[in-house]
Order: sequence, then C-alpha cells, then structure tokens
Amino acid sequence: MTIHLECMSHTPLAGYYDPAPEVVAEVERMQRAARERVRAFDPELVIVFAPDHYNGFFYDVMPQFCIGVNATAIGDFGSAAGPLAVAQEAALALADAALASDIDVAVSYRMQVDHGCAQALDILTGGLDRYPVVPVFINSVAPPMASCRRARLLGDAIGRFIAHTDRRVLLIGSGGISHEPPVPEIHGADDVVSERLIAGRNPSPESRDARQSRTVAAAIAFASGDSRLHALNPAWDRAFLELLARGEVAAADGFTNDAITRDAGKSAHEIRTWIAAFGALAACGPYEASIDYYRAIPEWIAGFGAMHAHSLGNAPLHIAHA
Repeated sequence: MTIHLECMSHTPLAGYYDPAPEVVAEVERMQRAARERVRAFDPELVIVFAPDHYNGFFYDVMPQFCIGVNATAIGDFGSAAGPLAVAQEAALALADAALASDIDVAVSYRMQVDHGCAQALDILTGGLDRYPVVPVFINSVAPPMASCRRARLLGDAIGRFIAHTDRRVLLIGSGGISHEPPVPEIHGADDVVSERLIAGRNPSPESRDARQSRTVAAAIAFASGDSRLHALNPAWDRAFLELLARGEVAAADGFTNDAITRDAGKSAHEIRTWIAAFGALAACGPYEASIDYYRAIPEWIAGFGAMHAHSLGNAPLHIAHA
C-alpha cells in the first residue's frame, strides 16, 4: 500500500473570466507541479472525492454520499466530457467497506459528474480515463447536508480499506475553500427554479448556456465589488489548510454547517471533499502534508488553494525539474 494525496480547488470560470495573466500563470504552474507528482507516482487506482452543482444530483433523491460504479462527465463550462474509467470492483468494495463502518452510502451505475470532478481528474491525471478511478460524490450544496465529521468518517472507512491493499492509490479532494457562487437554493425558490433543482438533469443547450452566462455575470459583479455574494475569507481558508497540514483533520469534526456558511460562504461546504481525502490518508497512519498554493481570486469567486501529502510510511516523491 502506497498512498499519495492531492487536494485542489476547482473553478468553472477558468477561461471565461480570468484574473490577471500573472495569477493565471501562478495557478498553471501549481497545476503542472501537481500533475508531475501524479505522473511520477503512477497510481494504480484513483479515488476522487468531489461535489456536484445540480448537474448530476438533484432533489428527486439527494444522497449525502454516493460511489459511482459507472460514471460520465457532462462537460459543463468546457470541462472534460465522456466516460470515466471506473474501477467497478473497487467501487463496490469501497461501498461495502463504508457500509460495514456504518456510513450509509448510495451507489450509482449511471453517475453524472460535472466540472467539480472532471476538472481535477483532467488537470491531475491528463484525462478522464488515464487511470482506473472511483468517483465519490459528497453533497456540498444541497441542504440538509451531512456533517464534516461524517465526511471524515467516510474517508476513514475508505482509508482503512485501502490500507490493506497492495496498490498505489491516489486520493483527490476537489473543492473550493471560501466561496459563494450563484448556486440556487430550494428554500424560497419559485416553481421554475424548484423544478430545476428537483429534476433538472440533462438540460437543453440553451438552458446550460443561460446558466453559464449567469455565473460569468456574477463573477464580473463580484470582482468589481458590486455583489451581495459572501466575501472571500483568506484567514479562514489559511486556518483550514494549516489544520490539515498539521495532521489535525479530526478537528474539522467541530465545524458546524451554520458556522461554515457564516464565515466562508454557502459553497465552502465543499471542504468536505478535502476532509474526506485527508481522513482516508490519516486512516493509513501519520502523514506529511504541504500547502502548495493559496490565493483569494475574486474573478473566480474562490479562495483558491492546493495541497499534497503522503503517508509517512511512503517515500516522498522527488521530482527533477529542468
């Protein structure tokens, strides 16, 4: 068993409304370094913890956790589209392991993932089908939501299972830190929005384009200071990253949903993906982690960060750079 972890923010706005070129270059350098670490690690299995933004999961049935046995990326906001190379036996084994640990997970034989999953896979591995993968959905936008403690325990169950395998396993957590893009809520929504949140799967191209335009317009307003969206919170973001770097992932058990929304915005709940990934790593023993990048990027409505880590039983990756 050899475990490597990469956690990274994602954004649907890259290429649609970007910050200054030097900031884009910073992010791209960080992403290239992460991709090179993954290439050197050469995983035999990838487990990606990711949210959804009402593209694959809706209120007709909204699971808190779901493991994909088959999965396809929808290609929203120009992200990679097509089937994922899902390791079906591993997916079912992970579901059994979670259930045996009293973590109730759903399984899907027709999972649809959006940029929240596909962007991380594409950036870190070079595509959707480069390595065998198990996608793990964690509800991060649709109240009511399971606690951060439950997300960590999901990761813990998965980590204890992979600790007994002889594979090289890459753990990915894909999510924002502080941010609040214009994701609708069902509470107080009109009939049209409610129906979209309940049964909005496979929208028309016109509907998808309209949603994209609304998101870009919201980013322009946010970056100009003309927005009611929750402000980014770099101090909160850095404190969260440092908690993980210190090996104190269990301290996130005390994060309440109300406090996350109050301090970091309604979509900061995506930190559950990082918590689950680090929970899985911690279940394999003590780890060493590095904060690779952080910047508040208003144009992307995101506190944008990245970390990597490995179990102390692993040899760290040494990457030669020209």
